[in-house]
Amino acid sequence: MGNEQFEKIIKKLVAKYANELHSKTGIEQISEENVYIVWICKTLQNNKALASTTLADGMYYEVTYNGDKDEWYFDAYEKIENICYPVAECGLDEI
Repeated sequence: MGNEQFEKIIKKLVAKYANELHSKTGIEQISEENVYIVWICKTLQNNKALASTTLADGMYYEVTYNGDKDEWYFDAYEKIENICYPVAECGLDEI
């Protein structure tokens, strides 16, 4: 499967999931145009991508297509924290 087809499927799956997730919360419904691909990779017959939406809900999604088994895997995650560590505090100079 090519990246263009894979991206279309990702956007459809993510928009559908996000709309179902928020259907009772009052958060706006989105279209596939509100889904963006953060990272995408194709290795042999497998595809994987990370995606998010324009919603301010802290969610991101991992979508994988297993070409060997013709199976799709969909994972939804919620960002809990975003911490910034200056390089000087990471102890990298000690490695």
